[in-house]
Amino acid sequence: MEQTYKAVKTAIMALHQTERAIMVARFFKTGPGQYGEGDQFVGLSLPQIRAIVKLYQNLPLDEVEKLVQDPIHECRMTGLLIWVKQNTKAGSAERAAILDRYVANRQYINNWDLVDVTCPHIIGRYVVQGDRTILYDLTHEENLWSKRIAIVSTLALIRLGQFSDTFAIAELLLSHKHDLIHKAVGWMLREVGKRNVDALEEFLHDHIRQLPRTALRYAIERFEPARRRYYLELT
Repeated sequence: MEQTYKAVKTAIMALHQTERAIMVARFFKTGPGQYGEGDQFVGLSLPQIRAIVKLYQNLPLDEVEKLVQDPIHECRMTGLLIWVKQNTKAGSAERAAILDRYVANRQYINNWDLVDVTCPHIIGRYVVQGDRTILYDLTHEENLWSKRIAIVSTLALIRLGQFSDTFAIAELLLSHKHDLIHKAVGWMLREVGKRNVDALEEFLHDHIRQLPRTALRYAIERFEPARRRYYLELT
């Protein structure tokens, strides 16, 4: 099977579903002034994309990058997931190359699904080795998606029982105005709570007055009803 960008895009376009593409475009807020403004969809499901990824998992790095830069959302998702798959089997030099390309192309990782299913496996896998600088560099960028990449990448650390960077980045993002950041912060705090509810509650008590309500609702989603009411009433 030919391992080229054109071959992958042909496989993607062959599965085009017009009605589903219209529905998905609405779901991902592609209208004027919305966070996904101008994004283009062809209507593939994630299982369809993963099946294509499996067929083209040996695509060269440069060819994957063409997919990541494609205007079609499903092409970008396919390319990013190919990098995720390659990253799981790569040696240190190959992982570094994938990380560099991922970060260099972050302007194309421009919707929450593209961020959420990829950054914990690429940036997250890198930061568990020790250097967390990239998380804070991304947090301080103006771009909405860079900030979401930063907080969601800490999921890899949370899974190892390491919460300090999640808390530090969440604190930096408390004043952000966009609900996609509030949701991401709340999600990561909830993940912390699954592993150490005392650590989560300490953070909540320290920041309850600044924590956006959406973030709080996500963070306490697994609490018992009475405990949820307690925190909601504090705000």
